[in-house]
Amino acid sequence: MKKIILLLSAVILFSISYAQESNLPSVEIKTLDGKVFNTSDIKNDGKPIIIDFWATWCKPCVKELEAIADVYEDWQEETGVKIYAVSIDNSRSMARVAPFTNAKGWEYVVLLDPNSKFKEAMNVVNVPHVFLLDGTGKIIHQHTAYSEGDEDDLFELIKKVAAGEEVTH
Repeated sequence: MKKIILLLSAVILFSISYAQESNLPSVEIKTLDGKVFNTSDIKNDGKPIIIDFWATWCKPCVKELEAIADVYEDWQEETGVKIYAVSIDNSRSMARVAPFTNAKGWEYVVLLDPNSKFKEAMNVVNVPHVFLLDGTGKIIHQHTAYSEGDEDDLFELIKKVAAGEEVTH
């Protein structure tokens, strides 16, 4: 009986620690030039990562990405953060994403999720939806919607993650 209890305890502890690891699902989406990209390849050499789900037709999404674009170079310099902007534009509007982002001059890695496979795997309902990951790919924080100044709060969290500090919600 003791062996069964010990075994069950070990299984439960393993399950709990595994459940806390919020690593990304493996989903195939596209790059702007049409190449297949697997989301399990979202990495940043141990530095913070932002995954921002957005769409060209979503005004708050564009405002947030524009606000971040203004300070992104500084963010990268200070923390090494890398942003993956995942467009959920569907197959009809997907062709507008590359010209749109090029015109904006965004320096993000822009990915396309026209069939919403990655969006669904990440349980994204509305955009914008931003995930902050630590250097191991664990989801540390997420938020939806956008209000002016949210990027400042996000940067404070990024700095904590970059410094190895714990982020509390």
